[in-house]
This record gives sequence, structure tokens and C-alpha cells, in this order.
Amino acid sequence: MKGRRLKKKPILILICSIILIVVGIVFTVKTVKELNYRKTYEYKLIKIGYTKEEANQLENKTNNTFLDSLLTKEYDKVYLEIINEGYYIPSKISDYVNYYENNLNSSSYEVVEKVNAGADKEWYSDIKDTDISKDILMINNKFYKLPNDYEPADLVDVKNWYAYGNNKLRKEAYDAFISMFNAAKEQGHTIIINSAYRSYKDQEDVYNSYLRNHGQEYTDAYAARPGHSEHQTGLTVDVTTYGVGNSSFDTTDEFSWLQDNAHQFGFILRYPEGKENITGYDYESWHYRYVGVEAATIIHDSNITFDEYYAYYIENA
Repeated sequence: MKGRRLKKKPILILICSIILIVVGIVFTVKTVKELNYRKTYEYKLIKIGYTKEEANQLENKTNNTFLDSLLTKEYDKVYLEIINEGYYIPSKISDYVNYYENNLNSSSYEVVEKVNAGADKEWYSDIKDTDISKDILMINNKFYKLPNDYEPADLVDVKNWYAYGNNKLRKEAYDAFISMFNAAKEQGHTIIINSAYRSYKDQEDVYNSYLRNHGQEYTDAYAARPGHSEHQTGLTVDVTTYGVGNSSFDTTDEFSWLQDNAHQFGFILRYPEGKENITGYDYESWHYRYVGVEAATIIHDSNITFDEYYAYYIENA
């Protein structure tokens, strides 16, 4: 019996040794895991006040450069609101941050719409060439310019039945306008084109006339500089109805009808009221741009400008 008890000691020692080794391994793994976790952005973000869910959102929707800078700041919910905006573009995160930190009273929505439209910069700065390959979705604004000699190849004459004076439009836009004109006419409304395609030289004359009569600030609020006018695309119309000037067009039944129906024919109100800080132009109730039914419907239903649409759906595609 005594011999058997002696044999149990080495077994007990072995078992205890194994247990100690296992415990040591588990402790070591846990310690290493904890040390590694403390190096993660999730841990560091939680330490400055973000929840685990918020930290994961920031990691998934931004980049390491932004996260590193965020760790030097105090908790700010606006950064989370920015990355959760519907039209947030991850590649623009640094621009959003720069704009927000220089305009702390801005909401996340205002930050995203301004940056997406390029309106966080000074007008007519950082000018790029209009990408003509985008066809009916090309953009031409205070940051995009058409070549001086650009003229659409498919311009057609607008019949006097639809317009005052001599006008031209691109064929696709003209066909869409005729369909819109007829639909409005069936409901007792008459929509007439006042102005459509303008060449670079035509726009130069318009701009210089404004400049002589009103000065630089007023002119840039109402008239595009040569090369920056949407009219040069051949996709834009200024409209009116009988006996009504531009300034009072939005008091007409025709304007109300267009607000509800223009997108169904591919047209958008290009410079809407309340979006002046995005488009760079004062409200123009008469200025409509053809972009096709799909784009026009998204713009209408989302209450965004073409500038915002272009940034999100074209440049960001």
C-alpha cells in the first residue's frame, strides 16, 4: 500500500505542472491579446468617449489618417453624423473635417452638401475641364469649364411654336422638352423657351453686358462666366409663359406644374431657392436643365442639386 501511495506523487506533480503550464499559456495569450487590443483604434476611441459601435463605424467609414487625427481631439458627435449622412463620400473625409472645423456652427448635412458640391472653396477656383464624355450628365458650373470652341454636334433648331426667337437645343433635350410641353398643354399650361443654347461668344456678350451694368458681385450671382454657362451644353432652357417675366415666373401655374412634373421628362430646376450657397447662383425659377429621367427623379425626390448628384453618382461611381 505504501508503495502505491509513493507512485501517486509523480503523477500529481505532473498534473499540477500541466495545469500550471496551461494556466501560464492562457494568461500569456490573454495578456498579449489585451496588449494588442490596446493598440487598436477601437480601444483608443473608446478611451476618449466613443462607444464600441461608434468606434466601429468610424473605422469602417474613414481612414487611418483621419482616425489618427481624431485621437488628438475630444469626443465630437458631429464626426459620426457626417459619416452617416446619406451622401457622405469616404474619400472626402479630410475635406469634411477641414470645412467643419472652420465652420463649427454648420450641421453635418451642411458640411456634406457644401463639400460635395465643391462650394467649400472660393468660386471660380480650382477649375477643372468639363468631362464631355459624361454626355447629358456633364457638369458645367463655377468649378468646371467647357472649351471655348465647344459646340454640341447634335444641335437642332427649336420651332417657333415652342420658343420666342431663334433657339437651338441638343436633339435629346429638345425631344424631351416637346413631350413636356405637350403634357403641360393638355392640362392648360403653356411653357415657352426664352433662351436655350448659347455659344462661348454669346455668353461672353451676356456676361460683359451684366458686368457693365451691375458690377462684378451682382454679375457673378446671376450670370455665368464664359465657358462656365450651362447654356453652352445645349441641354438648358430658360422658360416662361405668356406675359410673364423671369422675376415672376414662380408665381405662375406653369411653374407649379414644372415643380411637380419636370423630372418625369428629365428636367430639373437647376438653381433652386435655398440652395444658393451650393450652386453659386441666386434662385432662378425659369432655368431648367435636362439630365435624363433617372437622374432628374433622384434629384427631385432627394431635394439635392445637380452639383451634389454629380459628386456622388458620377465622380464617386
